[in-house]
Amino acid sequence: MTNSSAPAQSPRTPQWPRGPQGSVGQQLRASDKALGDVAVLLPAYNGQADVDRTLASFSEDDALVHVLIVDDGSTPPIVAPALPNLEIEILRMPQNGGIEKALQTGIDALAERGFRYAARIDAGDLSVPRRLAKQRAYMDANPQVAGLGMWTQVVTRDGKPLFMLRPPAAPDAIRRLRFYRSCLAHPSMMLRIDAVRAVGNYRADYRSAEDLDLFLRLMERHDCANLPELGLYYELNEGGISATKRRGQVASTLRLQLRYFNVLNLYDWLGLAKNLLHLVTPYRTLQAVKRRLYAPDAGH
Repeated sequence: MTNSSAPAQSPRTPQWPRGPQGSVGQQLRASDKALGDVAVLLPAYNGQADVDRTLASFSEDDALVHVLIVDDGSTPPIVAPALPNLEIEILRMPQNGGIEKALQTGIDALAERGFRYAARIDAGDLSVPRRLAKQRAYMDANPQVAGLGMWTQVVTRDGKPLFMLRPPAAPDAIRRLRFYRSCLAHPSMMLRIDAVRAVGNYRADYRSAEDLDLFLRLMERHDCANLPELGLYYELNEGGISATKRRGQVASTLRLQLRYFNVLNLYDWLGLAKNLLHLVTPYRTLQAVKRRLYAPDAGH
């Protein structure tokens, strides 16, 4: 990639590699110099300053970071910032078609360019140093894992810590708790591109819940896991979330819960009850509850 723009076109517990040629340190050192099969996938609709800040947060020592920005009809168009060690391409959608279409187009474009892994992030969020190298090393060592997330520190738009999300690491726990809590933070995920395309890619069948829809389909054939360490600072923009979008997201999640519901899993029942409560509870009230519950972790 270059700084350019183009028109649109059996479960087992994952583990770090061991042994003389496969220690964690050796795997990471190799990944630091070889991120050529990884690309950051960033959909964007307006918000140039947020795009610039997000991309500036990537630090992988001396490794070149490839980035694909999918500009979903921004006015004015998004431009690639000049940043060291980043190779940025912008793919321009002909008009604003929504994040689902932008992500689908981005995955297909990365596959055409020969990338194996897509590292998701959203404009406004910040990556921790060496996130890509750590995730790539893990996924190289665990080929059955199709999606890998990390812990997420939720912050305000001015960077004030709100709460830390520490989802379970193991695939079996993620499957069990998939509807009871948020187990995979979408902007922190690294995805195996061929696996994503094999299950049908991102799609618009479940508006505003396109991530959960994809993860559920991936987990029918593969594992999803989390690295138990901080990987992302997630910006919570409460003022930018409309009640209509929130209700649509909850409704889409309910449809997914009913489709994949396991009557023998207690957490599916609890998750269904929890989501019904979300349907009638104001968004700001839910965030206030989260702040209170996770307040002791906010400074970590």
